[in-house]
Amino acid sequence: MRKFGFKAALAALFATFAAPSFAQPSASPTLDAIKARGTLVCGIHNGVAGFALPDSRGVWQGLDVDLCRGLAVAIFNDATKVRFIPLSSSTRFTALGAGEVDVLFRTSTQTMLRDTTLGLRHAVTYFYDGHGFIVKADAGINKVAEMRGATICLIQGTTNEQVTADYFRSINAPFQPVVFERTDQAVAALQAGRCDSFGTDASQLAGVRSSMPRPADWTILPERFSKEPYGAYIRRGDEQWFDIVRWYTYSIIEAEEQGITQANAEERRRTSTNPNTRRLLGVTPELGQSLKLDPAWAYNVVRAIGNYGELYERTMGEKSQVQLPRGPNHLWTTPGGLMYALPMR
Repeated sequence: MRKFGFKAALAALFATFAAPSFAQPSASPTLDAIKARGTLVCGIHNGVAGFALPDSRGVWQGLDVDLCRGLAVAIFNDATKVRFIPLSSSTRFTALGAGEVDVLFRTSTQTMLRDTTLGLRHAVTYFYDGHGFIVKADAGINKVAEMRGATICLIQGTTNEQVTADYFRSINAPFQPVVFERTDQAVAALQAGRCDSFGTDASQLAGVRSSMPRPADWTILPERFSKEPYGAYIRRGDEQWFDIVRWYTYSIIEAEEQGITQANAEERRRTSTNPNTRRLLGVTPELGQSLKLDPAWAYNVVRAIGNYGELYERTMGEKSQVQLPRGPNHLWTTPGGLMYALPMR
């Protein structure tokens, strides 16, 4: 009996460590509130081409806007069940912390202090950028070090304030900051001649230039002075919501990696024998079950908004108004690309 008991105990111990554990996520107060109101509330930029800007009909368009719509699809299978809240750089994190929005897709750089001191979490990187400067094309300026003593427009509450100050301090050069709450205010001051330059992330400079009456009159200097990885932000303490926002974003990157597009998603779901494709598109249900979403959540997203590459080309790419080369936002399989989806299995 003693020998049998030892073997049984050993077998039970082995089973405990060998068997996979599929713990269900805890309830999400954020997701529960979203479902109760029937609408996702998404914080976005208050106006910059490429990321978030109303079109001639007043309909918001841009990369961040489409990411919000896609998240609504993941939850409701309906891209219209989202309400956009335009937020300034100085109010965005306060609004999120106060519960005025459920998530921020709002050109917000992931930094250590933001992640550890604001009561917020950045869920995932969805865009890579760097700080730059725009000047008049005929100003005779080829690099930022030549802007000694310049007046520079900046946006309050952004990393760009610190990046600009740090750079000019590092070269022991004076400059005069002029700080605004909104991008449109800074751009108006730049065009009126109140500032010699505007300093912000290069993608936003491209968006700003594309919206000017004469874009060719302005040059974005080639130097980059910081790492500006944009992250989706949520409130701390809601792990299931963190998982949904994170893996939703990875799903559209994974779709591009697998060559799944708006046009072929239906056919791939019907015919593919690839286990990774079948998991992503919900033929096998485990990914949706792990997030407590519909098994076809990622399939619905790609059908509604496309994969990451399609989003980029439509909103930021060289055939769009902004005409921004994809650069580090290419997939990791492209030289210089940083976009990489963690394994979805």
